Amino acid sequence: MRQNATRTDIIAMLRDGHSNLRIARELHCDKGRVARIRRELDLPDYVPAVQTRTAEEKWHSLTRSTDGGHVEWLGERATASGTPVMRHKEQSYSPAAIAFRIRTGRDAEGYAIADCGKQHCVAPDHVEDEAGRRRNREQLRYLTGGQIRKPRCVHGHDQAEHGRYEADGRAYCEQCKVIRKRGERQAVPS
Repeated sequence: MRQNATRTDIIAMLRDGHSNLRIARELHCDKGRVARIRRELDLPDYVPAVQTRTAEEKWHSLTRSTDGGHVEWLGERATASGTPVMRHKEQSYSPAAIAFRIRTGRDAEGYAIADCGKQHCVAPDHVEDEAGRRRNREQLRYLTGGQIRKPRCVHGHDQAEHGRYEADGRAYCEQCKVIRKRGERQAVPS
């Protein structure tokens, strides 16, 4: 291997942000020499551009627009449910939550999901958080002639805490739904 690449050439490439391996290959010099010069100059280790992009940039690279303004997730999915999942810098993210943040500039309150009817759509304009879904569904309830929700359900649960709305604006009690589902699971013989 040629050892006569000048120190000036190596320093120039280090300052341009190249990796030790790339510099060694392009200048035909020893990678260890490049590493020593990097340490002497107290320059940070090389970090690939792919690792420095934001979660939003990664989200954009793993989505595709489809008909009807929907956006399809092309990345990883949870195996059991098929729900889109994205890993970025050692953390897991919901692509729908990132779509929500892209549209609103803030993190979602509770789960962010598409309210457009297309399963697992991650279009920013179609995704809403729990507070937004509740607000939109409550407005729909009133627009379609529904009445104000009672403060307590028939089983006495506080609807300020447990009250929810279906997509069509019908009110229901989330606590009653949880209790009912728990009972159904326990009734099924194993």
